Amino acid sequence: MRLTGITAHSVSRRGGRSLNADAVSGYIDSAVGRSAFAVADGIGDHLLAARAARTVAQVAARVAVGGSAAAGILAARQQLLREFPEPSADSVVVVAVCPTPDRIDGPCDIAWVGDCRAYHWNGRVLHQITSDHTVAEMMNARGITVAPRMHHMVTTSARTVQPEAVGHGITGTGAGRWLLSTDGVHKTLPMTEIKQILADADSASTAADALVEAAITAGATDNTTALVFDHG
Repeated sequence: MRLTGITAHSVSRRGGRSLNADAVSGYIDSAVGRSAFAVADGIGDHLLAARAARTVAQVAARVAVGGSAAAGILAARQQLLREFPEPSADSVVVVAVCPTPDRIDGPCDIAWVGDCRAYHWNGRVLHQITSDHTVAEMMNARGITVAPRMHHMVTTSARTVQPEAVGHGITGTGAGRWLLSTDGVHKTLPMTEIKQILADADSASTAADALVEAAITAGATDNTTALVFDHG
């Protein structure tokens, strides 16, 4: 995908699941050149999870490009509740809104619920912009060690989140290489390997391919999705 000042590419594989319940979406507002991306991870290994993720990713990106990343997530929640009465239709999501071409060094607006992540590689340092909304993250912040399974138990989701619980971050500059990923990628690969792949890849396409392939090779049993975009 080629947008104004942005090259983006996504790769998604089923991994060890029976279906792929991850979803990606991207929108551009041609009037002002703003762009938005979303990566969603359906909760569960069933069709409703996959449908929920597609709805959440599409609505979140479409609304965010004209407003804010957080507004995109809240709009996705409303659509999810309207479209799917079943509580099992749920997902987590991360959304990135990029600045207009005339503000190439301006900040990117990031919002999330659950444990999808956003990373920013500025050519020197890899920053993890998001913090997981999981039981493990909450307990670790209190100095409590938990069982590995707690790293996969989310405390917020697209269906249940309240406005004040939406995670939010703004970078100093949006220029550089970005990664939006589901946990099949970032909970399989160490941050050092993610950094090396993002730094070494000659394009967003090569980076996304390499991240997903590395996660599968490392034994990822979950869906693995990486959306990489170069901004500036």
